[in-house]
Amino acid sequence: LGMGMGGAMEEAGPSSRARAMSGGAAGTSLPDPLGFVPPGDDPPRDEKETRKLRKWRKMLERATTHDQWKAALSQPGFRKKFTMRNRKGVPDELRGIVWPLVSGGRELLLRNPGVYERLMLFESSASELDIVRDLNRTFPGHVYYAQRHGPGQRSLYNVLKAYSVFDRSVGYVQGMGFVTGVLLLYMCEEDAFWTLVALLKGAHHIPMEGMYQEGLPLLQRYLYQFDGLVEHFLPRLCQHLRQENIVPTMYCSQWFITVFSYTLPFGCLLRVWDIFIHEGMRVVFAIGLELLRCEEEDLLGLKFENLVQALSGKRNAVPKAHASLDDFLRKAMTWNIKKKLRELDEAYEGERG
Repeated sequence: LGMGMGGAMEEAGPSSRARAMSGGAAGTSLPDPLGFVPPGDDPPRDEKETRKLRKWRKMLERATTHDQWKAALSQPGFRKKFTMRNRKGVPDELRGIVWPLVSGGRELLLRNPGVYERLMLFESSASELDIVRDLNRTFPGHVYYAQRHGPGQRSLYNVLKAYSVFDRSVGYVQGMGFVTGVLLLYMCEEDAFWTLVALLKGAHHIPMEGMYQEGLPLLQRYLYQFDGLVEHFLPRLCQHLRQENIVPTMYCSQWFITVFSYTLPFGCLLRVWDIFIHEGMRVVFAIGLELLRCEEEDLLGLKFENLVQALSGKRNAVPKAHASLDDFLRKAMTWNIKKKLRELDEAYEGERG
């Protein structure tokens, strides 16, 4: 399966791969078997989108390295402006630039020339068979990953195998495939690998690696915190879940492990990831709470089996309580959870002794 670097970029352009994930833009033709949308099928870009793209490009010219980016973000005015603009969505054409830059992945790539190629081509991993076994389970409905041993699966294997060698304490866990799968839709293998490293090692925010290490220590902490948030903010739903013997492990583990990659419709997922890359796992708590708030009345009428299915199932659209995706994300990011998360973190430490 090892195919060398850059296979993803050579086989299909990142934006076309991502567009195929969501079925293409409204009114466009279906993608071909490699995920390409036929030329000329994109609708004309409206003036609002053109202005947005121009503003993003001007902003990116200000900082072309991660160190410059960190320096810019240290300025309160710029940080606030970027955060607001980022929550409105990164232009699709620029995600493959913005995500590695903001996460720190591009800086790691530049500081470690040749490392990815060595890990991927010349090292062996105890996780190789597990990775191969799970390839068909990662975005099986997406054309880029659907073909057995096709370009998507080869790139996915290469990156996951390289990471399992890079950090043997983590190795490979199935949820990592979904995270890597999203990255590969927007960037080449080497960028995706180093962006994955940046996310798991915490180049920009709290490291994610504890969600994948033996015993899943960080995931256990997050589930405890999320349960506490539901109890605090959604007490009726919390009481109902406990009456039905539903615990967070049954429905929201995958929310954290995959950063909603398995759960949300793809257009919504990308917007959530724009926020996640910059602001970290707080967005998972916020989106999770807003989903439950919107679905609360329906969930209160369900019993155990149907309740588990509803909670853990894939969402096909933005919750009906919101008129648009923008409205949903805007509301989700207004959840004031920072203080409560800190209290729950301290309580978790206290209970562990």
